Amino acid sequence: MKTVVFIAFCVSILAACNSATATKDKDQKTKSAATMKADSTSSNAEMNTPVADAATVFAKRQVPVLCYHHIRDPKPGQSETLKSYSVSPAQFAQQMKALKDSGYETILPNQLYNYLVHGGPLPAKPVMLTFDDTDEEQFSIGYQEMKKYGFKGVFFIMTISINRPRYMTKEQLKQLADDGNAVESHTWDHHMVTKYQGEDWEKQFVKPRKTIEDITGKPATYFAYPYGLWNAAAIPQLKKAGFKMAFILSTKRDSTEPLYTVRRMIVPGQWSVTGMMKAMKQTFHLD
Repeated sequence: MKTVVFIAFCVSILAACNSATATKDKDQKTKSAATMKADSTSSNAEMNTPVADAATVFAKRQVPVLCYHHIRDPKPGQSETLKSYSVSPAQFAQQMKALKDSGYETILPNQLYNYLVHGGPLPAKPVMLTFDDTDEEQFSIGYQEMKKYGFKGVFFIMTISINRPRYMTKEQLKQLADDGNAVESHTWDHHMVTKYQGEDWEKQFVKPRKTIEDITGKPATYFAYPYGLWNAAAIPQLKKAGFKMAFILSTKRDSTEPLYTVRRMIVPGQWSVTGMMKAMKQTFHLD
């Protein structure tokens, strides 16, 4: 009798397990179908989003884009030119705090692109923080300071410098990308785009992009011109290489190619925090 009861008990347990498994599988299939439907709806929405023409993009309100190079204390006797490409760690900290206290929120290139091309939303007071040339202190000082305020940045990398002394390593670039920052291209060796010809396009545009993507595992579809210099010949080559948008400095935009002449403002070490905020508003015509 005990044996019969035990067998019956085991059968009931097995039946319950099978029922639970079937229910779980059904739930998983339902969730999977819902996810696929949501992804499909999102993709269709993107496909159906109107694409702005050049005139519309050019007429859009500009977003302030700040450009940093070195974050280090000035050396005795340093020229004014070198100072204009450097801010001290203390200055950088003060500037980040001022942006936060003024209500600014950082955005990344994808958000700027979607705003310009598809009319996507932006924060009430957007700002983009960009960093050129792969300097190590951009990671060890700059990014650590930005994290205090939940800021994200855009790091434009010249790939020849990766893993060299005083420059960022592959591991640091990967961490930046994993933490939600944008790691993008700034050519292979910082040669002026205006002098490219022949194989230079592959060497300076195509290969660096692939190197960055191999390191981060994410698309690198945005570009910053060395010295902010560009010419008409570069834009078709950038498009061919898969770049969606490119950044100059605070010179004049091109009304026919506004996505490939997005303006940035270098923040020099000679400015006070007040001067930086004032210059940003004037440069980008902010209210």
